[in-house]
Amino acid sequence: MAGLQIHREDVAGHVTLRLEGILDGKTAQEVQTSLEGLKGCEVVLDFTHLREFKDSAVGVLTRNMANSVKLRGLATHHERMFRYFGVGASVAPRRPYYTPEDVLSL
Repeated sequence: MAGLQIHREDVAGHVTLRLEGILDGKTAQEVQTSLEGLKGCEVVLDFTHLREFKDSAVGVLTRNMANSVKLRGLATHHERMFRYFGVGASVAPRRPYYTPEDVLSL
């Protein structure tokens, strides 16, 4: 994997794959191979440390993606693309925006 490093962290029965570098169609296949080796485990894919994330990687990653895989650190654009492929994109629900009434009541 020339442009991508995958760092594996095992904590309390959860596996986090922290991705660093450039994620494109070719390197996404390497991530997909790593995910196949972790079937049956709860996995978090952390995209926070990517320098570049090509759209072509989303199609590769969503192929056969298990429901136990959670995604973290996505930009809004890539989060939306994962949803287009039927994959929920957040580990924790996003906090809603405050309404003007909420701000004025503080």
